[in-house]
Amino acid sequence: MAFGKREQRIITVSKVAVLGNVLLSVLKIVFGIIAGSLAVVADGIDSASDVLTSLITLFAAHIISRPPNLKYPYGYSRADTLSAKILAFIIFFAGAQLAIFSMSKLLHPEPREIPKTISLVVVVISIVTKQLLALYLKKTGKEEKSNMLIANAKNMQSDVVISASVLVGLIFTFILKIPILDVVTALFVSLWIMVVAIKIFFETTRELMDGVDDPEIYDKIINACRKVDDVSNPHRIRVRKMAHLYLIALDIEVPGNITLDEAHTKSRVVEHKIKKQIPNVYDIIIHVEPIENDEPDEVFGISEKELL
Repeated sequence: MAFGKREQRIITVSKVAVLGNVLLSVLKIVFGIIAGSLAVVADGIDSASDVLTSLITLFAAHIISRPPNLKYPYGYSRADTLSAKILAFIIFFAGAQLAIFSMSKLLHPEPREIPKTISLVVVVISIVTKQLLALYLKKTGKEEKSNMLIANAKNMQSDVVISASVLVGLIFTFILKIPILDVVTALFVSLWIMVVAIKIFFETTRELMDGVDDPEIYDKIINACRKVDDVSNPHRIRVRKMAHLYLIALDIEVPGNITLDEAHTKSRVVEHKIKKQIPNVYDIIIHVEPIENDEPDEVFGISEKELL
């Protein structure tokens, strides 16, 4: 599996995300303060946390590009998933801090003025820019099978919802002339941020526990084995993901009277068939046994019988 092109593309996208979030964060915080809108400042703080998440993504992309070595013989691809997990914690922390601040403003209200109309313009610019960044990251993340880019895209997509809620809150604030609605909107923003963080956390847990998103991959492996003559009973099938790559291990049975060379050839054919069925395979390990090999029940892996 070649390294380089995928990682370089992830690095480029991450740089764009960093730059976009820096500009939006400065814009919203500065004009939020000038306009006197806590909700816009809160939105700016959320964008500031996005700068940190994008920097983590950028750093992780450089780690992923490293080749395998003695300490990490499978390479560094799982840095992608680990970074997505770290992003979840940072996003949740930013949301929690904002929630605490907003609640303190609600519990201990102070006289507030209606925000200035410039806050509306800033929020509209934020919505358009964030939507474009989210689409860019989501498209690249899906094409390159990158968990951290997809996680960052989801974070930015939630930012669009956040900015939209800020915009609605500001409009109602102007119409109803009730400044406290601005603080209520900021509280809603903080709760939404925490929900997004929790979703990202659980989505990345499966891969770290060597699970797979699509159980149908086992059917594809078994079907590939069935297409090879004299190969039967695929069992102890184990599939795990390393970022966008699959690592597959399985046992197969062949007639006990064939030569070692013939058995090896059949295992290579099985490997070739599996790679045709499943894209992004990093490695396949096949253990060959004689037919009706009398061994105790296997503890790990999936067998053909279990899928029938």
